[in-house]
Amino acid sequence: MKMGLKQLLQEKREEILSIAAKRHFTAWLQSVLCVVLFICFTGLLSILNTPAVLAQENTVNYTLSDLRNRDFAHQDLHGTSFAGAEMQRANFQGANLSGTILTKGSFLQADLSDANLAEAFADRVIFNKANLTNAIFTDAMLASSRFFEADITGADFSGAIVDAYQVKLMCDRADGVNPVTGVSTRESLGCR
Repeated sequence: MKMGLKQLLQEKREEILSIAAKRHFTAWLQSVLCVVLFICFTGLLSILNTPAVLAQENTVNYTLSDLRNRDFAHQDLHGTSFAGAEMQRANFQGANLSGTILTKGSFLQADLSDANLAEAFADRVIFNKANLTNAIFTDAMLASSRFFEADITGADFSGAIVDAYQVKLMCDRADGVNPVTGVSTRESLGCR
């Protein structure tokens, strides 16, 4: 009888341990599934939530286009791509170019006065001799872009990424206050 009771206690102990192990495994499996679902959900959100710098749907793609002497004055071109486009002497006065892709474009002698280029992706762009009076370049990516002899009176470069050498050259001629943002050109470039 002692043997039977001992064996019965051993079987009950194993049964309890088995139930506890199953519960522990089930809890662990639920945690793993929650983590996998969270990763899938955040991945889907990152795909659906595209950055503003990407070209928007229903816009014209001017990538690698010859747009010399074209008139885009006061047009809403938000999110449009002008990557590698030739825009010498083009008129963009008062145009909305926010969130545009301008990589390797050329605005040589172009009129960008009063234009909004906030959050534009404008790396390696030529703005030489361009009229940038009162233009807004807030939070724009302007790495390796050139501004030789450009009129930057009243332009706002707040938060923009600009090469230190170009900043130094622009600080020599920076003047004015942007009428929309109220920020001085010198302040926005961090001139001393």
